[in-house]
Amino acid sequence: MGNEQTPGTERMNDVEALMWNLEADPHLSSTFANLSLFDRSPDHDRLRRRLWRASRVVPRLRRRVVSGLGPIAPSWEDDPDFNLDHHLRRVELPVGSTEADARKLATELAGQPFDRSRPLWEFTVIDGLPGGRAAMVQKMHHTITDGMGGIRMSVEFIDLTADAPEPAPVDDGPPPRPSRSRLSSTMDAVTDAARRNADGARRLADSATELLRDPTHLAALLAGLPAETSATARSVIRQLGVLDGSRSPLWTERSLGRQLETFEVPLDAATEAAHRLGGSVNDLFVAAAAGGSGHYHRDRGFDVDELRMSMPVSTRTSKAPGGNAFTPTRVLVPLMADPRARFAAVHGRLEVTKSERALGLTGSLAGLVNLLPHPLLVRLARQQVMTVDFATSNVRAAPFDLYIAGALMESNYPLGPVAGTAWNLTTMSYRGVLDLGLHVDVAAVENPAALADNIKGSFTELMALDRPRRRRSQKGA
Repeated sequence: MGNEQTPGTERMNDVEALMWNLEADPHLSSTFANLSLFDRSPDHDRLRRRLWRASRVVPRLRRRVVSGLGPIAPSWEDDPDFNLDHHLRRVELPVGSTEADARKLATELAGQPFDRSRPLWEFTVIDGLPGGRAAMVQKMHHTITDGMGGIRMSVEFIDLTADAPEPAPVDDGPPPRPSRSRLSSTMDAVTDAARRNADGARRLADSATELLRDPTHLAALLAGLPAETSATARSVIRQLGVLDGSRSPLWTERSLGRQLETFEVPLDAATEAAHRLGGSVNDLFVAAAAGGSGHYHRDRGFDVDELRMSMPVSTRTSKAPGGNAFTPTRVLVPLMADPRARFAAVHGRLEVTKSERALGLTGSLAGLVNLLPHPLLVRLARQQVMTVDFATSNVRAAPFDLYIAGALMESNYPLGPVAGTAWNLTTMSYRGVLDLGLHVDVAAVENPAALADNIKGSFTELMALDRPRRRRSQKGA
């Protein structure tokens, strides 16, 4: 009874509801974006037709968020006034603009809050780059989907050739208005949730003072949930009972100011290096992020042993587009100057992190934490976010050319959510290249370009390890 939903609605899962509730603090925003660069401007009418079709095939693209009543999670509800022109826009850069101007505009667009009365996505085509080239900022709230879900969702408007035939139009008419039965369904859900969660809510509310003063109290409370083994309890404490602050002596300030740095790494070279070193491309990626961080600190007279990194672990199994299927994790990563030793240490720590028992409890824990009063929830989240120095994420895209409305996508740089950390480094593999977007809080990192150079240099350093030497030609022998 409590799970009933009327046509045109969909209840958020607990993790999505948690991300939504934390939006009360703009520092905790989970919005992410991509800056795509094209050889020409996408055809506007064609793009509009494809996005309209996508909004009919992927329901969350035409749904707005409706807050739940009491302990009930928010819902996705069809927007009866859905207007595609609120979500697809076009701007023209001034004459003489460069990719740097497109990056600056991308960070400004990504940082603007969504209109919460409308569906939570915006695409902005940017014309005016040299040589007739163009860009597009694809911005989406994390409650709609995660990075992998976004990739799968994009098949609705991406083609494999410039002149690919358009799919048949899909139009099921205007979104239905909520029926009167929605009220009774919601009240049933409220009653059900209140009955199931009353004890947990009471214990959490009674513990508010202890939660703020001592995060281990929350860990102990969660460890006492039914069906927890001692090993699982220890895993929960490792992930949620972090007492100390972030480790960097340099990256201590936080703001809403952002800067985007982009660079590329050849995927084949990264893959070969990772295999030679006995790990994965993700191990190499994290080892490079850690190595660049170490270089940045040592160049400024600080020798730091390790920093705390947050990283999502995908739990996606369904091929359906949209939705979220990931678990956030935290791990201390080593910054030692020796690239081989650093890679080995990163590989070992990530193996442990990915096997944490707490990862399977994310939804349950989020549901329990959502019972906290919102002001307390936000304060607790800020407290825990401040234990993290930086964030990373690794997303796979296509190994071949992709087109949007007749324009070839040349590169695709992610702008991952900074969410209270010093910076987010996200990589997206495309056309045999790792496109990397370094999204930086400018109050935390004084010189984002130097940090990007340090990370890129760390990639080069790692990829050079054990590289087979080319045999010299025998001319004249």
